[in-house]
Amino acid sequence: MKIHQVYTESELRNFTYLIELEDGSALVIDPWDAGEVNRLLHQWQLSLRAIINTHEHWDHIQGNPELVAEHSCEVWAHSNGQGKVPGLSRMLTAGELIDLDTGVQLRVLDTPGHTYAHLCFLVLEQGIEVAVFTGDTLFNAGVGHCRSGDVDSLYQTIAEQFHCLDDNVRVYPGHDYLENNLRFTLSVEPDNRQAQEWLPRAIAADLTVAPLVTRIGDEREFNSFFRLANRQIREKLNSVNATNKEVFIKLRSLRDNW
Repeated sequence: MKIHQVYTESELRNFTYLIELEDGSALVIDPWDAGEVNRLLHQWQLSLRAIINTHEHWDHIQGNPELVAEHSCEVWAHSNGQGKVPGLSRMLTAGELIDLDTGVQLRVLDTPGHTYAHLCFLVLEQGIEVAVFTGDTLFNAGVGHCRSGDVDSLYQTIAEQFHCLDDNVRVYPGHDYLENNLRFTLSVEPDNRQAQEWLPRAIAADLTVAPLVTRIGDEREFNSFFRLANRQIREKLNSVNATNKEVFIKLRSLRDNW
Protein backbone atom coordinates (compact mmCIF):
# COMPACT_ATOMS: atom_id res chain seq x y z
CA MET A 1 0.00 0.00 0.00
CA LYS A 2 1.13 3.51 -0.82
CA ILE A 3 -0.53 6.75 0.27
CA HIS A 4 -0.46 9.64 -2.21
CA GLN A 5 -1.27 12.98 -0.54
CA VAL A 6 -2.50 15.29 -3.28
CA TYR A 7 -2.67 19.03 -2.66
CA THR A 8 -5.49 20.34 -4.83
CA GLU A 9 -4.52 24.03 -4.87
CA SER A 10 -8.21 24.77 -4.25
CA GLU A 11 -9.45 27.93 -2.59
CA LEU A 12 -10.09 25.89 0.56
CA ARG A 13 -6.64 24.25 0.47
CA ASN A 14 -8.10 20.73 0.22
CA PHE A 15 -6.17 17.50 0.23
CA THR A 16 -7.33 14.46 -1.73
CA TYR A 17 -5.77 11.08 -1.00
CA LEU A 18 -5.16 8.13 -3.29
CA ILE A 19 -4.45 4.82 -1.58
CA GLU A 20 -2.55 2.65 -4.06
CA LEU A 21 -2.92 -1.10 -3.47
CA GLU A 22 -0.68 -3.98 -4.51
CA ASP A 23 -3.23 -5.39 -6.98
CA GLY A 24 -3.23 -2.21 -9.06
CA SER A 25 -6.47 -0.85 -7.64
CA ALA A 26 -6.92 2.32 -5.64
CA LEU A 27 -9.22 4.05 -3.17
CA VAL A 28 -9.70 7.81 -3.30
CA ILE A 29 -10.55 9.80 -0.19
CA ASP A 30 -12.49 13.06 -0.59
CA PRO A 31 -12.07 13.73 -4.33
CA TRP A 32 -12.01 17.47 -4.98
CA ASP A 33 -11.42 17.27 -8.72
CA ALA A 34 -12.44 14.17 -10.71
CA GLY A 35 -10.23 15.22 -13.62
CA GLU A 36 -7.14 15.36 -11.41
CA VAL A 37 -7.99 11.99 -9.86
CA ASN A 38 -8.39 10.45 -13.31
CA ARG A 39 -5.08 11.94 -14.44
CA LEU A 40 -3.29 10.36 -11.48
CA LEU A 41 -5.04 7.02 -11.94
CA HIS A 42 -3.87 7.00 -15.55
CA GLN A 43 -0.34 8.12 -14.63
CA TRP A 44 0.05 5.35 -12.07
CA GLN A 45 -1.98 2.80 -14.08
CA LEU A 46 -4.51 2.21 -11.33
CA SER A 47 -8.17 1.17 -11.39
CA LEU A 48 -10.54 2.93 -9.01
CA ARG A 49 -12.10 0.51 -6.55
CA ALA A 50 -14.00 2.92 -4.32
CA ILE A 51 -14.47 6.48 -3.15
CA ILE A 52 -14.35 7.15 0.58
CA ASN A 53 -15.92 10.36 1.85
CA THR A 54 -15.01 11.50 5.35
CA HIS A 55 -18.17 13.63 5.44
CA GLU A 56 -20.82 15.30 3.33
CA HIS A 57 -19.50 18.84 2.78
CA TRP A 58 -19.40 19.82 -0.89
CA ASP A 59 -15.64 20.24 -1.12
CA HIS A 60 -15.14 16.60 -0.06
CA ILE A 61 -17.72 15.04 -2.39
CA GLN A 62 -17.84 17.13 -5.55
CA GLY A 63 -15.73 14.65 -7.52
CA ASN A 64 -18.07 11.74 -6.75
CA PRO A 65 -20.60 11.93 -9.62
CA GLU A 66 -18.06 12.05 -12.43
CA LEU A 67 -15.88 9.32 -10.92
CA VAL A 68 -18.84 7.01 -10.27
CA ALA A 69 -20.12 7.54 -13.81
CA GLU A 70 -16.74 6.73 -15.34
CA HIS A 71 -15.55 3.91 -13.08
CA SER A 72 -18.79 2.40 -11.70
CA CYS A 73 -17.03 2.42 -8.33
CA GLU A 74 -18.56 2.15 -4.89
CA VAL A 75 -18.90 5.12 -2.54
CA TRP A 76 -18.32 4.55 1.17
CA ALA A 77 -19.42 7.00 3.86
CA HIS A 78 -21.36 7.45 7.11
CA SER A 79 -24.99 6.33 7.23
CA ASN A 80 -25.92 9.92 8.09
CA GLY A 81 -24.64 10.83 4.65
CA GLN A 82 -27.68 9.27 2.98
CA GLY A 83 -29.23 11.84 0.66
CA LYS A 84 -26.13 14.05 1.00
CA VAL A 85 -23.21 12.02 -0.36
CA PRO A 86 -23.56 11.41 -4.13
CA GLY A 87 -23.49 7.73 -5.08
CA LEU A 88 -23.38 6.44 -1.50
CA SER A 89 -23.49 2.64 -1.79
CA ARG A 90 -21.83 1.33 1.38
CA MET A 91 -22.50 2.74 4.83
CA LEU A 92 -19.59 2.26 7.20
CA THR A 93 -19.87 1.72 10.96
CA ALA A 94 -17.61 2.46 13.91
CA GLY A 95 -14.97 -0.19 14.49
CA GLU A 96 -15.39 -1.78 11.07
CA LEU A 97 -12.15 -3.15 9.60
CA ILE A 98 -11.58 -2.87 5.86
CA ASP A 99 -8.90 -5.13 4.39
CA LEU A 100 -6.62 -3.34 1.92
CA ASP A 101 -3.44 -5.33 1.32
CA THR A 102 -1.96 -8.30 3.15
CA GLY A 103 -1.62 -7.17 6.75
CA VAL A 104 -3.00 -3.70 6.01
CA GLN A 105 -6.42 -2.54 7.17
CA LEU A 106 -8.48 0.59 7.66
CA ARG A 107 -10.35 0.90 10.95
CA VAL A 108 -13.45 3.10 10.74
CA LEU A 109 -13.77 5.78 13.43
CA ASP A 110 -17.14 7.47 13.98
CA THR A 111 -16.06 11.03 14.71
CA PRO A 112 -18.95 13.50 15.21
CA GLY A 113 -18.40 17.16 15.96
CA HIS A 114 -17.55 18.88 12.68
CA THR A 115 -20.69 17.19 11.32
CA TYR A 116 -22.84 14.25 12.46
CA ALA A 117 -21.84 12.26 9.36
CA HIS A 118 -18.09 12.38 9.87
CA LEU A 119 -15.78 9.37 9.73
CA CYS A 120 -12.03 9.13 10.14
CA PHE A 121 -9.88 6.17 9.11
CA LEU A 122 -7.01 4.63 11.04
CA VAL A 123 -4.43 2.71 9.00
CA LEU A 124 -3.17 -0.50 10.60
CA GLU A 125 -0.12 -2.38 9.36
CA GLN A 126 0.27 -5.81 10.98
CA GLY A 127 -2.11 -4.54 13.64
CA ILE A 128 -0.01 -1.46 14.44
CA GLU A 129 -1.51 2.03 14.07
CA VAL A 130 0.59 3.96 11.55
CA ALA A 131 -1.56 6.75 10.07
CA VAL A 132 -4.97 8.35 10.30
CA PHE A 133 -7.08 10.16 7.70
CA THR A 134 -8.83 12.86 9.71
CA GLY A 135 -10.99 14.83 7.26
CA ASP A 136 -12.13 18.01 8.96
CA THR A 137 -12.03 16.62 12.51
CA LEU A 138 -8.32 16.98 13.28
CA PHE A 139 -6.02 19.28 11.35
CA ASN A 140 -2.28 19.69 11.62
CA ALA A 141 -2.03 21.93 14.71
CA GLY A 142 -5.81 22.41 14.97
CA VAL A 143 -9.30 20.94 14.87
CA GLY A 144 -12.38 21.50 12.71
CA HIS A 145 -15.14 24.04 13.23
CA CYS A 146 -18.55 22.94 14.51
CA ARG A 147 -20.97 24.97 12.40
CA SER A 148 -22.59 21.78 11.09
CA GLY A 149 -22.16 19.81 14.32
CA ASP A 150 -21.48 20.67 17.94
CA VAL A 151 -18.44 21.44 20.01
CA ASP A 152 -19.31 19.05 22.87
CA SER A 153 -19.22 16.12 20.43
CA LEU A 154 -15.97 17.36 18.90
CA TYR A 155 -14.36 17.53 22.33
CA GLN A 156 -15.40 13.94 23.06
CA THR A 157 -14.14 12.79 19.68
CA ILE A 158 -10.72 14.41 20.08
CA ALA A 159 -10.32 13.45 23.74
CA GLU A 160 -11.48 9.86 23.38
CA GLN A 161 -10.29 8.87 19.90
CA PHE A 162 -7.21 10.96 19.12
CA HIS A 163 -5.46 11.80 22.38
CA CYS A 164 -4.93 8.07 22.91
CA LEU A 165 -3.21 7.38 19.58
CA ASP A 166 0.46 6.46 19.44
CA ASP A 167 2.93 9.32 18.99
CA ASN A 168 4.17 7.85 15.68
CA VAL A 169 0.78 7.88 13.92
CA ARG A 170 0.94 10.15 10.86
CA VAL A 171 -1.87 12.71 10.50
CA TYR A 172 -3.47 13.17 7.06
CA PRO A 173 -6.10 15.95 7.26
CA GLY A 174 -8.64 17.22 4.75
CA HIS A 175 -7.03 20.65 4.36
CA ASP A 176 -3.70 22.39 4.69
CA TYR A 177 -4.17 24.84 7.55
CA LEU A 178 -0.83 24.21 9.23
CA GLU A 179 0.67 27.68 8.91
CA ASN A 180 -2.43 29.47 10.13
CA ASN A 181 -2.98 26.98 12.94
CA LEU A 182 0.61 27.40 14.16
CA ARG A 183 0.06 31.15 14.23
CA PHE A 184 -3.03 30.52 16.36
CA THR A 185 -0.99 28.31 18.70
CA LEU A 186 1.51 31.11 19.17
CA SER A 187 -1.28 33.60 19.83
CA VAL A 188 -2.42 31.59 22.87
CA GLU A 189 0.93 30.03 23.82
CA PRO A 190 3.69 32.37 22.58
CA ASP A 191 6.42 30.40 24.33
CA ASN A 192 5.69 27.19 22.40
CA ARG A 193 9.10 26.35 20.96
CA GLN A 194 7.87 23.58 18.67
CA ALA A 195 5.35 25.92 17.03
CA GLN A 196 8.08 28.52 16.62
CA GLU A 197 10.30 25.95 14.89
CA TRP A 198 7.58 24.49 12.65
CA LEU A 199 6.16 27.82 11.46
CA PRO A 200 9.00 28.74 9.06
CA ARG A 201 8.91 25.17 7.70
CA ALA A 202 5.19 25.53 7.02
CA ILE A 203 5.72 28.88 5.31
CA ALA A 204 8.48 27.49 3.08
CA ALA A 205 6.86 24.15 2.19
CA ASP A 206 5.91 23.43 -1.43
CA LEU A 207 2.70 21.48 -0.92
CA THR A 208 2.48 20.36 -4.54
CA VAL A 209 5.82 18.54 -4.14
CA ALA A 210 6.03 17.47 -0.49
CA PRO A 211 3.33 18.45 2.01
CA LEU A 212 4.50 18.54 5.60
CA VAL A 213 3.20 15.57 7.57
CA THR A 214 2.84 15.76 11.33
CA ARG A 215 2.52 12.90 13.76
CA ILE A 216 0.35 12.62 16.84
CA GLY A 217 3.47 13.24 18.92
CA ASP A 218 3.92 16.57 17.13
CA GLU A 219 0.28 17.44 17.78
CA ARG A 220 0.85 16.94 21.51
CA GLU A 221 3.64 19.52 21.25
CA PHE A 222 1.98 22.31 19.26
CA ASN A 223 -1.74 21.65 18.80
CA SER A 224 -3.53 23.77 21.41
CA PHE A 225 -6.47 21.35 21.42
CA PHE A 226 -4.10 18.65 22.69
CA ARG A 227 -2.63 20.98 25.33
CA LEU A 228 -5.67 21.76 27.43
CA ALA A 229 -3.76 21.60 30.71
CA ASN A 230 -1.13 24.09 29.57
CA ARG A 231 -0.87 26.98 32.04
CA GLN A 232 -0.16 29.68 29.45
CA ILE A 233 -3.20 28.68 27.37
CA ARG A 234 -5.42 28.60 30.45
CA GLU A 235 -4.24 32.03 31.56
CA LYS A 236 -4.86 33.43 28.07
CA LEU A 237 -8.44 32.13 28.29
CA ASN A 238 -8.94 33.23 31.93
CA SER A 239 -9.65 29.57 32.66
CA VAL A 240 -6.93 28.49 35.05
CA ASN A 241 -9.29 26.32 37.11
CA ALA A 242 -11.60 25.22 34.28
CA THR A 243 -12.14 21.64 33.15
CA ASN A 244 -10.40 20.42 29.99
CA LYS A 245 -13.73 20.44 28.20
CA GLU A 246 -14.36 24.07 29.17
CA VAL A 247 -10.89 25.02 27.92
CA PHE A 248 -11.50 23.18 24.64
CA ILE A 249 -14.82 24.97 24.09
CA LYS A 250 -13.25 28.37 24.80
CA LEU A 251 -10.35 27.61 22.47
CA ARG A 252 -12.71 26.60 19.67
CA SER A 253 -14.75 29.76 20.16
CA LEU A 254 -11.62 31.88 20.13
CA ARG A 255 -10.40 30.14 16.96
CA ASP A 256 -13.79 30.76 15.29
CA ASN A 257 -13.29 34.49 15.66
CA TRP A 258 -9.52 34.68 15.29
